[in-house]
Amino acid sequence: MRRAPTILHLDMDAFYAAAEQAAKPSLRGKPVVVGGIGPRGVVATASYEARVFGVRSAMPTAQARRLCPNAAYLSPRFTLYRQVSDAVMELLRALSPLVEPLSLDEAFVDLEAGGVPAETAAARAVGEQLRRDIRAVTGLTGSVGLAGAKMLAKIASEAAKPDGLVVIEPGTERELLGPMPVRTLPGVGPATAEALRRAGIHTVAETAEAGEAELVRLLGKAHGTGLYAMALGQDERPVVAERDAKSVSVEDTFEVDLTDRTRVRIEVLRLADRCVQRLRAAGRSGRTVVIKVRNYDFSTLTRSETLRGPTDDPAVIREAAVRLLETVDTTGGVRLLGVGVSGLADFTQEDLFAQMAMERETEEVGGVVEPEGETAGEPEAVVELPRRWYPGLDVVHEEFGAGWVQGSGVGRVTVRFETPWSAPGRVRTFVVDDPALRPGEPLSLLGGPDQSSAPAIRPKSESAGGAADSAAGAEISRR
Repeated sequence: MRRAPTILHLDMDAFYAAAEQAAKPSLRGKPVVVGGIGPRGVVATASYEARVFGVRSAMPTAQARRLCPNAAYLSPRFTLYRQVSDAVMELLRALSPLVEPLSLDEAFVDLEAGGVPAETAAARAVGEQLRRDIRAVTGLTGSVGLAGAKMLAKIASEAAKPDGLVVIEPGTERELLGPMPVRTLPGVGPATAEALRRAGIHTVAETAEAGEAELVRLLGKAHGTGLYAMALGQDERPVVAERDAKSVSVEDTFEVDLTDRTRVRIEVLRLADRCVQRLRAAGRSGRTVVIKVRNYDFSTLTRSETLRGPTDDPAVIREAAVRLLETVDTTGGVRLLGVGVSGLADFTQEDLFAQMAMERETEEVGGVVEPEGETAGEPEAVVELPRRWYPGLDVVHEEFGAGWVQGSGVGRVTVRFETPWSAPGRVRTFVVDDPALRPGEPLSLLGGPDQSSAPAIRPKSESAGGAADSAAGAEISRR
């Protein structure tokens, strides 16, 4: 435990839904639900306007529709979310070399590693400046928690929602945690919570009072010991930068299960390329390629292949991922795909020689040789699949310009034509096979109407100054 609240946890507010509201002026201030829109769909994120009606993440979309029938139900647009996430993570990396992303919209930051003084006032100033920077660059809001440990920083950011900042002062942890439900603690899922409930343990204070021996008896050595420490507010886990991670991976969940084998292969190739981008951004190479497949029935399996030496070559990783896919039966439908690389190392000349030797051996036995030139590294051409007009999909019309799909059915598709910087746009309806209408790419939220790829601002958060510190002795301070 640190003596100053210099571990920061950022959690963007209703991230997917907020990004959609920023991109679609007609939805601002209105209920928005992002997730699967089919009969088995699940809510990924609900805007705060939708949460008023009881809509929550992980809720079946059918239930959400009953609770909030007038909300806009949209399919996820991960291209947009990743773009915004990259900008936010860049802001975090300007604060410290130790940034630990947990998802597209959530990360820990070790402020001391970035040179921030171990003082509450300095940490608070950085957190407040970060919130301003995020709003300036993305137009979205994020909540910030500051504490002396990762667990507490995450609890603080949850208490700060939406669009706030909470500081948990070191030394106040047990008093703060005591009345909270035991599910507040990391690693306490439904099964653990039920085991504790049967033992009469419902709160964090009761967990601490039970003692380490009793928790070990109930949950086993590792889980019981770890949970006891957490209940005392003790969390020594360090912030682990991506560069220090043991693996790099990317995955996508699909709104509609993929049943076409060619489409599954294309998605694996795309995921492999994204994985390589992350690998190279971290300056790493990896030796083991892993794919993850979640089937229509939610069963999940993984396959892995260890190469002769570390690599960051997209052709090598793509080919390995495709070979692994060939060992998996996907005929029932695929809900999620992932590609990862583990066994990471800094790329060295010795590794390069090992990779080149492996590629020469492959060529000598008649293996696949990656084409050279501009088409190298691109997925091979396939027959175009029928267009599907999902709600929220970006489209472009030859006459009316950029817009998004509000809905479709009975041979018609309804489109609202607007951009992130326009007034709420007009709605028009077309036949589904209108040759003037085609799918488009998400318009950036970062560069304004000129669509510059650079962030609007390149801020560098200050380590001191800004908002004044909380009153002396305050256990939780909020702004």
